[in-house]
Amino acid sequence: MPQTSIQLLPDLLISQIAAGEVVERPSSVLKELLENALDAGSTAIQIQLEEGGVKLIRVTDDGGGIARDELALALTRHATSKIASLDDLERVATLGFRGEALASVASVARLTLTSRQAGAAHAWRLNAEPGDYPEPAALLAGTVVEMRDLYYNTPARRKFLKSEATEFAHCVDAVKRIALANPAVAFTLSHNGRVTLHLARSDAAGRAGAILGEDFLEESRAVDTGPGLLRVFGHCATPAHSRPRSDAQYCYVNGRFVRDKLLAHALREAYQDMLHGSRYPAYCLFLEIDPATVDVNVHPAKTEVRFRDSRAVHQFVFHAVQKALSSPLNASLPVAATFPRPDLTPSPSVTNPKWSGFNQSPPRQQSLSVGEPAVAAYYAFSQSAIEAPAQERSSGSPALATAAPATADAPPLGYALAQLHGIYILAQNQRGLVLVDMHAAHERILYEKLKTAVDLQKLATQTLLIPAVFSADALDIAASEEFKEALRDLGFDIATMGPKQLVVRSVPALLLSADPTALVRSLLAELREHGVSQLMAARRNEFLATMACHGAVRAHRQLSIPEMNALLRQMEETERADQCNHGRPTWTQLTMQELDSLFLRGR
Repeated sequence: MPQTSIQLLPDLLISQIAAGEVVERPSSVLKELLENALDAGSTAIQIQLEEGGVKLIRVTDDGGGIARDELALALTRHATSKIASLDDLERVATLGFRGEALASVASVARLTLTSRQAGAAHAWRLNAEPGDYPEPAALLAGTVVEMRDLYYNTPARRKFLKSEATEFAHCVDAVKRIALANPAVAFTLSHNGRVTLHLARSDAAGRAGAILGEDFLEESRAVDTGPGLLRVFGHCATPAHSRPRSDAQYCYVNGRFVRDKLLAHALREAYQDMLHGSRYPAYCLFLEIDPATVDVNVHPAKTEVRFRDSRAVHQFVFHAVQKALSSPLNASLPVAATFPRPDLTPSPSVTNPKWSGFNQSPPRQQSLSVGEPAVAAYYAFSQSAIEAPAQERSSGSPALATAAPATADAPPLGYALAQLHGIYILAQNQRGLVLVDMHAAHERILYEKLKTAVDLQKLATQTLLIPAVFSADALDIAASEEFKEALRDLGFDIATMGPKQLVVRSVPALLLSADPTALVRSLLAELREHGVSQLMAARRNEFLATMACHGAVRAHRQLSIPEMNALLRQMEETERADQCNHGRPTWTQLTMQELDSLFLRGR
């Protein structure tokens, strides 16, 4: 390639190169214009689009306006009213730099500015054409920025634009993102002469409901860490409200919408153990942080940021959202007054072999009152299960107690009515009908208890009344010997009975109702494949989830009313009880209004 001399590029070409970084499509232009309008103090913004924003984008605001002598300056590169020094640049508190985006847009489209400041005799208009001067115009107040014929002078770039419908959809998304962060500002969006979106002034919750839907608010948990140097607030939808795409994820830093990998990772981790498959969570969260500790100039479109202490921000957001999602259903209710606990003493009159395992001697670690709330809660559930067969034995029929009325002070999941096909629990609460997947619900309860017990290193064991003997191959027998101590720490007492047999003498008390043979076979297979160190570190939660699945009450098992109510009460006290370990919902609500609608009542 022949060497050429170095030369300065023309100003127009420089601006067009800059526009390539900022003006990707019509929605990029709209975003910049809306940010300028908000920085000008607007309380109402009107947006008019034609042909998806390619032919026309007109943004009208009622902000402070631009002086006549500054109109031409606003169209000049690197001219702004928002920063004057390096200190201002390092503590950016505005959304954009008025002037920079206008210069870029004016280089690839026909741009007109009309503005009037308070107290001015009339408005002034300026076309972004060489040699043009401001001329008088009619405008009540504020500023009108009109962009026509995007990429008219760079047809190669125009070919990369998508269909009118696609470009308009991107513009709608841009408006929604900005509107969510500015609920006190009214927005009106029209396309080809028809109003398609109108957002009145509102509060944060009202604006979120208007854009994301009222069902989002109903299915979400509020997040607010309170005032401080670092604050996160907003709403996180429960995993039951998850979506197949990430189109309902709105994250803001100091009021600016961002797509930040660090924040996305923190939020994904907060939803761990609660999302099913490749589902995406929905959330609208706002992070407030000292502007000096975040760099918003990493990306030309300012959609990426860099934090000075990224790890601290990650952990702060992760724990705030995880805490909100993990709160039990009865977190706001007085547990002692609403949910009385049954007596923990096993009934000596029960002789049914199916339940006799509960009458054995106390576990090896006997103190259940200190540091073992999970184990104590398990025995509370077990006691209700013991009492139910006792009632069946005395009456000769299943214990179908009358459900308590769903009064105003009833627990969130209400009181059990019956069981459907041995799979679902039907209960009534004040709102209507509650449907519970009993296996999924019990699986989550056991999983959370196992995690608590392992963390506290207080995994109590229970000796089996009749040891379980099963056939095993040489690899399983070798694994039982190699990991004998690790198995004992997990609550399993496994020994060799012969050259091809193993015996299970004790299991974790939390998993007493599980099939010991299937449970141990699964455990030995995991140990052989991953080893104990990886199993209790990187794969810890997956391993405990597998154990919980084995220990959960199986489908088609008949439960009595006391057993069902005991399960409902434990769900209300368990973190993340809305989903099972695989992210599937454990319960759903049908309100009286929904039921009335099904049967056309009131019509």
